[in-house]
Amino acid sequence: MLRHEFRPGRLIVGLAFAGAGVAYLGAATGRWETEWFVAIPVVLAGLFFGAIAGVLSYIIRRRRERRIASSENTEAPASTSGSQAIR
Repeated sequence: MLRHEFRPGRLIVGLAFAGAGVAYLGAATGRWETEWFVAIPVVLAGLFFGAIAGVLSYIIRRRRERRIASSENTEAPASTSGSQAIR
């Protein structure tokens, strides 16, 4: 059993922020030159693609839950099995 659900949107956003951080870390250590505005498109693209991945995973997860719930409901209703009186 999984401890938690996989959230691909959060993974993508985290990788985008980590990428921006690595770019500035390299500039701070003097390994390469990074302009100040580089993080803006990286972070915005990460947020955009993370949102798309989050919405798609939400839709897929809900569709899967509805399919599982509809397949579990195959027994006869309680009123026809004799356990409750029909009024």
